[in-house]
Parts: sequence; structure tokens; C-alpha cells
Amino acid sequence: MTEKPLANRTALVTGASRGIGAATAEALGKAGAHVILTARTASDLEAVEERIHQAGGSATIAPMDLSDLESIGRLGDAIAGRWDRLDALVLNAAMLGTLSPVPAIDAKEFSRLLTLNVAAQQALIAVFDPLLRRADPGRLIAVTSSVGAAPRAYWGAYGASKAALDTLVAAYAEEQRNLGKVKVAILDPGATRTKMRERAFPGEDPATLKGPEVVGERIAALLADGFETGHRERVGS
Repeated sequence: MTEKPLANRTALVTGASRGIGAATAEALGKAGAHVILTARTASDLEAVEERIHQAGGSATIAPMDLSDLESIGRLGDAIAGRWDRLDALVLNAAMLGTLSPVPAIDAKEFSRLLTLNVAAQQALIAVFDPLLRRADPGRLIAVTSSVGAAPRAYWGAYGASKAALDTLVAAYAEEQRNLGKVKVAILDPGATRTKMRERAFPGEDPATLKGPEVVGERIAALLADGFETGHRERVGS
């Protein structure tokens, strides 16, 4: 990539307060994009914003709970009121939930998980599709998991949500294929050193895993270099 390949572009990253989302936001800021950061915890977003600014980038924070679907519409209105287009949307926010056998899945938690991991993602696509279409072209990258394609014992709830996300985003990609207005990709980060990974694999040595910055830099490179709609990849170590 050139020094600032994303200069004069605006990107929205969800789940940007830590882990892959924060690393992606920082990589995009370093590449010259103005990054809009959203997650629930304002203090964590402020810390990411400060790191972006210290590195010479620019960012705006928008603390919110994406499981409140009405708030997504308000975010869309706020962004549309300030920017005439959205060049990139990175759908990263997700919750792991409790790993358990399928018969033991808690119904209330499963509902919350599906709301954030699936319904909120559809709402984000719906709200920001018009702004993405105004870019040249707009690009959307959804962060998935291998358990969405390869079911694993005790991962039924999370895996089901990621399988649904994959289908949803892949369908959107097919809808955009002939329109050429929005380029759509699905990215599996693979085993990465994050808090979610630590919760899922508490006995794992984090030193054996790649850092989230590897994934963030790959997402930034994809957005800078471009990709064909329907692109899918897994980030290696």
C-alpha cells in the first residue's frame, strides 16, 4: 500500500472498542481514512480514538448498543447528516454467548445473540446501503468465523449466528454483483489473540496466536487494494 491509500475516505467499524475492531480502526486511520468507531463502551472507544489521533489519523466515536436496532437508524441519520457517502463498512461487532450443548442453550441469551450477530447486521446493511452506493465503489467487509461453516460441538448458538450472517452477506453480495455499486466480502480472521478467543479457549497460550493487528492490517489492505464482490478469505498466522 502507499503511505495513505485511504485518504479522503470514510469508514465505519463496529465493535471498535477492542480486539479486531480496534485494530482495524487503527489500521484504517493509519492508512488515511476518517474512521467512525462504534461500540457500547465510550471510554474504550475514546482510548482507540486517542491512539488514532496520536498516529496522525482522524476518528469520530459513536457509543451505542447495536442490539438496540432503533439506534442503528439514528446512527445512520447522524452519519448521513455529516458525510455524503460511506466508503467502507466493517461489520465486526458480535457476541460469543455461552458455549453449551444445543439442548442447553438459554433461550433469552440466544435471542440476544441472534439480535446482535444477525438482525443488527441486516439493519446496518439496510441503513448504510444508500451511503455505500454513493461511494466509488462502497465496500463492505463482514467478519465471520469458521464455526459458521464447520459446526463444532458446544458452539451451536454462535455457529448458527455466523452461518446466518454468512448467508445474509453472501446474498447481499449476489444482489450487488451486477449492480457494481457496492463490493462485498466476508473475512474469517482465524485464530486471533482477543478477549473473545480467551473466553472460548481459557487454557490456550495467547503467545501462540497472531495479534489482532494482523487482521486489522489485512482488512485495511483489502479496502485499499479493492476486491471483487463475493470475495471470501481466511487470515493466516
